[in-house]
Amino acid sequence: MPQTPHPAPRVLGIAIPSPLRRLFDYRPCGEAPSGGWQPGIRVRVPFGRRQLVGVVIECRNDSELALKDLKPIDACLDATPLPADWLWLCRFTARYYQHPLGDTLHQAMPVLLRQGRPLTARTRERWRLTAVGQAADAAELARAPRQAALLAMLHQHPHGLGTQAILAQSFTREQLRALVDKGLLSRLEEPATAHPRDSTGARLAEPAIPLNREQSVALAALHEGLDRYHPCLLEGVTGSGKTEVYLQLIEAVVGQGRQALVLVPEIGLTPQTLARFRQRFRVPVVALHSGLTDHERFDAWEAAASGRAPIVIGTRSAIFTPLARPGVIIVDEEHDGSFKQQDGLRYHARDLAVARAHHHAIPLLLGSATPSLESLSRARSGDWRHLTLTQRASRHAPARLELVDLRGRPRQGGLIPPVIETIRETLAAGHQVLVFINRRGFAPTLACHACGWLAECDHCDARMTLHRQPPLLACHHCDRRRVLPEACPKCASIDLRPLGSGTERTEETLAGLFPKVPVHRIDRDSTRRRDAFEQVLAELRRGEPCLLVGTQMLAKGHHLPHVTLVVVVNADAGLYASDFRALEQSAQLLIQVAGRAGRADHPGRVLVQTLHGDDPHLQTLAEQGYAALADQLLEERRAAGLPPFRFLALLRLESPREDAVSALGHQVAEALRQWLASRRLEVGCLGPVPAPMERRQNRYHAQLMLTSERRSRLHEAGAWLTAWLEASPEARRVRWSLDIDPQTLS
Repeated sequence: MPQTPHPAPRVLGIAIPSPLRRLFDYRPCGEAPSGGWQPGIRVRVPFGRRQLVGVVIECRNDSELALKDLKPIDACLDATPLPADWLWLCRFTARYYQHPLGDTLHQAMPVLLRQGRPLTARTRERWRLTAVGQAADAAELARAPRQAALLAMLHQHPHGLGTQAILAQSFTREQLRALVDKGLLSRLEEPATAHPRDSTGARLAEPAIPLNREQSVALAALHEGLDRYHPCLLEGVTGSGKTEVYLQLIEAVVGQGRQALVLVPEIGLTPQTLARFRQRFRVPVVALHSGLTDHERFDAWEAAASGRAPIVIGTRSAIFTPLARPGVIIVDEEHDGSFKQQDGLRYHARDLAVARAHHHAIPLLLGSATPSLESLSRARSGDWRHLTLTQRASRHAPARLELVDLRGRPRQGGLIPPVIETIRETLAAGHQVLVFINRRGFAPTLACHACGWLAECDHCDARMTLHRQPPLLACHHCDRRRVLPEACPKCASIDLRPLGSGTERTEETLAGLFPKVPVHRIDRDSTRRRDAFEQVLAELRRGEPCLLVGTQMLAKGHHLPHVTLVVVVNADAGLYASDFRALEQSAQLLIQVAGRAGRADHPGRVLVQTLHGDDPHLQTLAEQGYAALADQLLEERRAAGLPPFRFLALLRLESPREDAVSALGHQVAEALRQWLASRRLEVGCLGPVPAPMERRQNRYHAQLMLTSERRSRLHEAGAWLTAWLEASPEARRVRWSLDIDPQTLS
């Protein structure tokens, strides 16, 4: 029997991109969508003096305001709702991270959808020979040589060619139309992300690589959970073939007609991962990252939402990509801090992947050589399955860290003579060397040798970095820049000297020491030009001896088969930092960068320069590896009541006025403690205290920390706190944000 249509609602509760944590009521107006009003329909509405695109969340018949006082919507933008899985994820994200729903929806959709564009696939032209054209001989067009050449070219492409590819060969639209008029060619309209189908129906463009025993065991365990929520942590040493496990798992998922979402931490890894997946599969593989144009991002989003793209690869924001038939979510380098958004909507893509996989009842695979302590804890407790890969694809074991004492030794560009000699020997043997220094610029700062003056930023509690290309002082926190002083502004001495070493100084030193060897520098400054990073990587793959100087951009997932020596200029940055995660993150970075050495035919060495070679944590990492250090850190975290054994939320306050930040911090802390006492909630409240860098971008920063053993109690306190701040007149003069599960205290 036909279903009775639902009566049209009189009120639409709409989420609008604004900082307010509420819905706004409007009257429906004009023709309703074909399926009736539903959550997920986009509408254009008047909001103050602007017109905004909002999303219908509730359909009701009543409102706190009189119906006659409600504004009508201006236009309905969708015939059908946006994908239900996407809407669920956005609502979960807004609730979990205590963020306005309207702004969450706005951030989670492509720019063109925010502007009101319909969610329909963009199309492109494809020209394909008809049956008559396939049987025709180009010689029959001898009197039209360009048409004959076009026909001959299309004979070589049975799936046809797009317009741009044809025009790029100096053919014209008139020649295309002439062949159409003769019945030799047909014009097709297809989605912009369409993929030519293989006549055999094969999903693989190349055969899978045979797996070793550990990989086979891991893949078999993953196959057991293809039909349910099955979270697994794949802990594999660098070069152990984790990606091959991903590929074969995805092959099984795609074979079931479902989709795979793969998250990678950095945009620099996306092209290499994308190339490898497209080389393996004959199905559409789309990418989502910040380097795409708005139209490219829209096309990929729509292809995933429609189900035409079985494989989606992207960075952090790709977690919000809708999937028509979700089959698996894979998070590569799951420990990486890049998965956490540090401003605005402060979500963690890895944690949202866990929630999304649970919601869809699909497997989740988290991969890393150095798993986060949160993931290790859940794997070791049995909440997640723990799979390990200890064998490298090459015949050489992972290189161990060799600690090199810096104390009392002269340095050139941050390097001591024995290390320079080892670099010389490696180059003479025909190999490549990676010198890792996690500081951009020429030197960390400029100093006066006469009076001790240091070049400090006027807007931040930080020193300005000395750059040589171009010559200037720059603050890496607020991007403020100054010309180099001719003399000390404090004592007028001209004896100004660089203090310490950055990538530029190390590059200059190595170029002087090894003038016949190419030196490539990889950091944020040297790779601003499009494809600059890829060009350097392509040159490295040629295998000629060279020196590579770089920051952590090089530490993540890049296969550098000809690198046999890695030198870490200074390993001490995270040993004694104030942030409790600093040691964990430093250890992960050291192991990741060490994994670039000895990945092919020759064994690798890793030299780690340090002023604290007797530090017990550093010795454990060097002698016993990351797993042993992780055990120690987990016990220390348990004793200190820190994550993963307690949950944290951080209230961040900032203002140009120091007194405003201090006053609001003490006021909110007192109110929160009184409320917690009245509710007898087991939630700790620490602070307020100045942030580790109190003044940044000419604004003062303070923070208040909430801790609890139960996540639900922490969220209850967070919800009360945001409501109190929204109602407080003083809070309107201070910028504030609540960071759930903060990854850094800075």
